[in-house]
Amino acid sequence: MKKSIIYVLLSSFIFVGLTSCESSTENQTVEQGERNLDSLLLITPNDVELLLERGNKYFARYEYDLALNDGAKAFRLDSNSIETRLLYAEVLNNREQRTTQEVEIAQKHYKWIIKKDAKHLRALVGLAGTYGFQQDFEKVFLYANEALRIDSKYRDAYVIKGSTYLLLGKVDLAKSSYQTAIQQDPEFFEAYFLLGQIYQSENDPLCIEYFNTAHELYPEQMEFTYQLAYSKQMFDQYDSAKEIYRKMTKDSSDLYVSRALFHQGYIQHFVDNNIDSAKFFYIRAIEREPRMYEAWHNLGMCHEAKGDRLNAIQSYATALKHNPEFTLSREAAERLR
Repeated sequence: MKKSIIYVLLSSFIFVGLTSCESSTENQTVEQGERNLDSLLLITPNDVELLLERGNKYFARYEYDLALNDGAKAFRLDSNSIETRLLYAEVLNNREQRTTQEVEIAQKHYKWIIKKDAKHLRALVGLAGTYGFQQDFEKVFLYANEALRIDSKYRDAYVIKGSTYLLLGKVDLAKSSYQTAIQQDPEFFEAYFLLGQIYQSENDPLCIEYFNTAHELYPEQMEFTYQLAYSKQMFDQYDSAKEIYRKMTKDSSDLYVSRALFHQGYIQHFVDNNIDSAKFFYIRAIEREPRMYEAWHNLGMCHEAKGDRLNAIQSYATALKHNPEFTLSREAAERLR
């Protein structure tokens, strides 16, 4: 394999960034329910119970900014309620762009809840999560284990322990924790996905099995679909990977369509040795995502293979425009010049 071949996972998956999707029927039901809540809140905008209901629905779908609006308002209206403090703390503690100050605020709310109810499992695990953000791992395990002492089958306590072990480089313990989480909840698709990521990083084909289960449990989540296809590609299951990539191109997201097109181009390029077909897919990927420097680089390689030096240099230059630190394109352009 040539040194300059791009064979990388295009982006790492951020667990907290999962987007929830429902089937069309479920979607209609959810939308109708939200319209009803919205209408009721227009009439009684300070109804704490309605704010909590809508905020918790947003939170369950990982729509944290929307949940934050309702959670913060509900808390301001009733700061003595465990439910309002919990929603407010959970949103602050789970937002991808959370600040140190927001985590500290969430931590105070979790502690307030635990003072009121020492056996509040969500608050205990949430508090453990704040200490994970602060890299106080001793306290992460302290509060996670306290939750498990109260309920040895509490799934989320195993999840946070697994994630902490992963940060500490204790991969076997992380695997064990995620496996235990699955034992408590066999349909917990996030844990299958996380295990798939671990085995993928270890270059272990077992990752395919875990990504496949996550995909079967949650077929609407395109990240699961993508990782399943990519893992099959990693382990030379090219026909199956191509079939999944073709289905992905019907998605509405430029991100996943461009990834699927790029990888189809890669397989045509480096596996099937079909340069013209590879060019077709790289160009289509660039049309969906013009900043995809990997596709520009590989397109440059196709031009170079065809003896088209000028277009090859232009493609490498465009790759560098979008990523000035991309060494492969810089070396290729300098070599041709």
